[in-house]
Amino acid sequence: MTTLGIVGAGHIGSTVARLAVDAGVDVVIANSRGPETLTDLVADLGDHARAATAEEAATDGDLVVLTVPLKALGDLPVDAFDGQVVLDTGNYYPERDGRIAALDDGSTTASELTARTLPGARVVKVFNNIYFEHLATLARPDAEAGSEERSVLAIAGDDPAAKDAATALLDRIGYDVVDAGPLAEGWRFQPDTPAYGLPYDGSTDGQWSGGTAKRVGADELRAALEAATRD
Repeated sequence: MTTLGIVGAGHIGSTVARLAVDAGVDVVIANSRGPETLTDLVADLGDHARAATAEEAATDGDLVVLTVPLKALGDLPVDAFDGQVVLDTGNYYPERDGRIAALDDGSTTASELTARTLPGARVVKVFNNIYFEHLATLARPDAEAGSEERSVLAIAGDDPAAKDAATALLDRIGYDVVDAGPLAEGWRFQPDTPAYGLPYDGSTDGQWSGGTAKRVGADELRAALEAATRD
């Protein structure tokens, strides 16, 4: 992979862009307000980054990070994602997205909703359960895959080749992977589950601090995924 498309330039999108650029990957990044609003970000990222429209970011990337609110899915250029591996960072936050009955009753998950919105894409859920500052801090691109120095991130998806592509990107930017299973199992690391946020937080009292990040190994994350319950 030589080029990463990123649709969404918020905290997660910008952090992934920085990690990718630092790993020698070209980045094409877009937001909802137009490429002209990304001048400062692209200047900070350097020569390996350029601003674009969402359609360009989706088509020009060898794979695409989608990091937009669920309520914005309807605004995407759907056809531009056809055939692409799409790394979906989305979570359902009713206070932001409005109530979505199929998510409230557990009959689907946020990333399955994304996959239905982008029927031509191969969707992998990733990057949704880690605070953006921890994502930046914990990356260990110089450590070998499987190294005790690395933290792990969960992925879920239905396409084995798409999962392999996601794993390769994570390896390049400095993370190992725990495969949580098919896309339908993505609820195991959504908000309000044991695998969401807190494992990477350096607090000593089990309460969210947002402070120093700590390494999370595969066994710890698997245990958190297994402990998830669905009301």
